[in-house]
Amino acid sequence: MSEPTQKYSITMPRDIAEAARARSGPSGLSAYVAAAVARQIERDNLNELITVAEAEHGPITDEEVQALRDQLQHARRQQTPDRANTA
Repeated sequence: MSEPTQKYSITMPRDIAEAARARSGPSGLSAYVAAAVARQIERDNLNELITVAEAEHGPITDEEVQALRDQLQHARRQQTPDRANTA
């Protein structure tokens, strides 16, 4: 069962609304906008967590960010089979 919904009236620039409607696909504009708002809430929550963590542990350096990106890329490469070895 899906969550209860409620109808809202929002105002946005026409070009943004038209672009969203063009991209919304079969799920419709309401679902497209709801997904966009949900993503923004996730980002806001993550930014709040980062602010708290940096207040407690200090700011994250560019080198630390790059090291974590490198670890993530390495993990992704290990999860993805090498097509050259399977051919």
